[in-house]
Amino acid sequence: MLDSIKQFASEFFVTGDPLILGAQVSIAVTIAAIVFVLSYFKKWGWLWREWLTTVDHKRIGIMYIICSILMLFRGGVDALLMRLQLALPNTEFLHAEHYNQIFTTHGVIMILFMAMPLMFGLFNIVVPLQIGARDVAYPFLNSLSFWMFFWGAMLFNVSFIIGGSPDAGWLAYPPLSEMSHSPGVGQNFYIWGIQISGIGSLATGINFIVTILKMRAPGMKLMQMPMFTWSVFSSCIIIIFAFPILTVTLALLFLDRFLGAHFFTLDGGGNPMMYINLIWMWGHPEVYIVVLPAFGIFSDVVATFSKKKLFGYSSMVFAMLIISVLSFFTWAHHFFTMGSGADVNAFFAVTTMAIAIPTGVKVFNWLFTMFRGRIKFTTPMMWTIAFIPCFVVGGMTGVLLSVAPADFQFHNSYFLIAHFHQVLIGGVVFGYFAGLYYWWPKMFGFKLNEHLGKWAFWFWNIGFYVCFMPQYFLGLMGMTRRMYTYDFDMGWGPLNLISTIGAFMMGIAFIFQVWQIAYSIKHHERDVTGDAWETGRTLEWSIPSPAPVYNFAVLPQVEATDDWWEKKAKLAKGIAPKPLPPLEPIHMPKNSAIPFIKSMLWFFAGFGFVWDWMWMAIPALVGVGICMLVRSFSYNTDYYISVDEIRQTEAKLKGVNV
Repeated sequence: MLDSIKQFASEFFVTGDPLILGAQVSIAVTIAAIVFVLSYFKKWGWLWREWLTTVDHKRIGIMYIICSILMLFRGGVDALLMRLQLALPNTEFLHAEHYNQIFTTHGVIMILFMAMPLMFGLFNIVVPLQIGARDVAYPFLNSLSFWMFFWGAMLFNVSFIIGGSPDAGWLAYPPLSEMSHSPGVGQNFYIWGIQISGIGSLATGINFIVTILKMRAPGMKLMQMPMFTWSVFSSCIIIIFAFPILTVTLALLFLDRFLGAHFFTLDGGGNPMMYINLIWMWGHPEVYIVVLPAFGIFSDVVATFSKKKLFGYSSMVFAMLIISVLSFFTWAHHFFTMGSGADVNAFFAVTTMAIAIPTGVKVFNWLFTMFRGRIKFTTPMMWTIAFIPCFVVGGMTGVLLSVAPADFQFHNSYFLIAHFHQVLIGGVVFGYFAGLYYWWPKMFGFKLNEHLGKWAFWFWNIGFYVCFMPQYFLGLMGMTRRMYTYDFDMGWGPLNLISTIGAFMMGIAFIFQVWQIAYSIKHHERDVTGDAWETGRTLEWSIPSPAPVYNFAVLPQVEATDDWWEKKAKLAKGIAPKPLPPLEPIHMPKNSAIPFIKSMLWFFAGFGFVWDWMWMAIPALVGVGICMLVRSFSYNTDYYISVDEIRQTEAKLKGVNV
């Protein structure tokens, strides 16, 4: 009996690696500290009422962002571990299997559990405020989307201390991801962690399309929406068509592993190339899912800090919509080297080159917006300006990779790694940092410290170029992807060492950002104007910061693009604003515990499927069904905020003693 328990524990917990043991201890200490603090200060009730059961889109957005920052730390540590392994030839810091696990989890975490939640956090905080809405279209579904993401991310992340991480690469190509090559549970964690969080992502896409189409303020036409809202709309169009492909693909892979099906196994009549086509039919649109909102952020930031209307508004809108369509016609450029044939390669080469045209249009629009503008070099604006040369280089190297014959040379090399990070860090991460700094006052009522922000900015940018520029040359020198060590005689050592130094500079930049947030919380100056940057153009800057639960005491009447800027301009000219209608009670949704409980049951169902524990998976799925029934028969789901409460809230947020 004792021996069987020991054997189970050795299979259940990951043992034998000092790094993982340190992670296990630190996680246990952190959980104990959180429990102690919540118990000591008697905050369990507050946590449950204000956060775990909330349906307020702003609080859900904040929780997304907190998770994203934590995942940035986890994925960043993975990156530093890989760079330490590759810093010098014949390094034995990580063994091959551990390196493959870190390589796999780094990619998944950074794309799906860092970039996506940071994007969804900004969706939640900004879009309803920009379109003059009091909430999203489906507040309950919005809460469920977050908690599905959260528990999916937790399921994936526990794999490195329980059971073992997946090690078949971040896109899990067969046969590496089949039972023949990954017999452990790591690949099951991969499938169910992504599957559960992916359901939440799909629901978010549906929710925000309906919100944007049906809940705009009176008078706001589609061609008057802020550019960030347009970028969210374009991104959500891709989400609702791309994520079902991912869901089906992972379901088929799980059937291969769980029931012995042969969708992707050659010896059983399947075809691994079918998986590769399916995963990239999701995977390449996914790149545009995360980068389009960054384009919207840059558009709003450039206009705000140049004190000018965005140049070429209509062309920007059409460029984003064209990208959302073309993104589904470029996936095969990810496997030009797999022998698809000249006709197929030529078609996808042309579509890949074509998508660079609407992308380039936006860069010129931003430059012309800044031209002769009165530019204010705030931290968000600095991130925006830094993005442009970085993304131009990433775009040019992308065009090189789109040439099928050239791709045969570049594809399996570090040249592609450098390009990929150039676009995703220089485009996505820089964009979301700009948005986070820009809308931070709207979230919390104070700006982040600019001095520390600029230190973080320079360490990020210099570290980025020091890290990834050498990798282009390493690729041209023949260094291939996915290798965990190399010999002295390859001549790659000096450039790898420089690249590692750059990675640690970005790590220092992250520390500056954490310091910046902590310092700003302690020493901040409260913004009582609502328009913290003083040059805000869109509706979110017309209400107090942080925004009240109902967002707008009176729904705004929109008359123009950049409506808030136009109203301020009229006021400066002495034109009195139209009188507001009298306050009325505001209808709002009640908090609900069902999303938290239901998604947690999905976690247990996924955990059961990972370990083939039907005694856990089936009751958990039954619990999911019960939650759906309870929600179906819930009628007391809303309430009204009284006029007196609205007046008191508005006065308090504006710094007026009532």
